[in-house]
Amino acid sequence: MIEQVYFYLDNTPGQLVEVLRMFAREGIDMRAYSVAENNDYGVFRMIVRDPGAAVAALRREGIDAAINHMLGIIVPDKTGSTVEAFQVLADAGINVRYSYAFAQGVGKGAFILLRVDDNAKAEQVLKDAGVCLVSGQNF
Repeated sequence: MIEQVYFYLDNTPGQLVEVLRMFAREGIDMRAYSVAENNDYGVFRMIVRDPGAAVAALRREGIDAAINHMLGIIVPDKTGSTVEAFQVLADAGINVRYSYAFAQGVGKGAFILLRVDDNAKAEQVLKDAGVCLVSGQNF
């Protein structure tokens, strides 16, 4: 399991810069992040080395933040590898609420972070299917 920190920001110029500057000042090391926008606010999701410290820093700035649990997988750098992993989940009746991914480099595969309805079941069916799972320590 991988812990993800998430919070909401007003969708206005400079808000994201202020938070990123605070992370730098506080020594928060982001490993991955995703920002999704709505008309009035953005949802910031991130993977950091110390989720508790990130949440505490955000709360000191008056930003409500929380932690949830994600699954992390690595898929090979080949066409169709992502759909194969997602098909395993679909076949097991597991909904993927959202995901984000990034490549490790050409030929090295990709990390995919998944927010699913049932982490324990998803972890087991992915493991049984031979999908490479990533823990928080290895991310």
